[in-house]
Amino acid sequence: MGRIVVEQHVTVDGFAAGPHGELDWVDSSVSEPGPMTKQALEELKHADAILLGARTYRMFLSYWPTPAAKNDPLAEPINTLPRHVVSHVMTEAPWGSYEPATVESGDVVNTAMKLRAKYENDIIVWGSLRLAGALMRAGQVSQLRLRVAPIVLGRGTHLWDADLVDQRLHLISATPLPTGQVTLIYNVH
Repeated sequence: MGRIVVEQHVTVDGFAAGPHGELDWVDSSVSEPGPMTKQALEELKHADAILLGARTYRMFLSYWPTPAAKNDPLAEPINTLPRHVVSHVMTEAPWGSYEPATVESGDVVNTAMKLRAKYENDIIVWGSLRLAGALMRAGQVSQLRLRVAPIVLGRGTHLWDADLVDQRLHLISATPLPTGQVTLIYNVH
């Protein structure tokens, strides 16, 4: 049975985006050759699929399957892994010249359980804050990976909704990177 792994970039003060949704604080080490990319490529070796919300899907679609991402070391696994998009509005999810993503229009929890039964390894959720929050509330997340950027925004979009209940996390690793970022990996249960 697969694991749902939520991976998020966050600021030191816990924001996943700026006040207007901006992500300009996420530095370029995310997709440049270096320690963070090496770490992400290693983690992707254990992934069987990607699960995205509709907004994050559109954001990913504007970069990953395009010529702009051609030399990005993360493009190959992101473009070739099966991708699933949670949406009650979309009927199709093209991915450039690659296999389209599968639209999952059912209940989020049922979708997660179906994907966990289908895949043996990790199903990675990037961005997709509402989706990630719903999966956390439902106890469907096995691991949380936080890429903490060395910046304080003071305001913005919180990583979690206020209605998320207390959850005990177990630290697996804390890896500082030369960029000043720290990757924190927690098992949720």
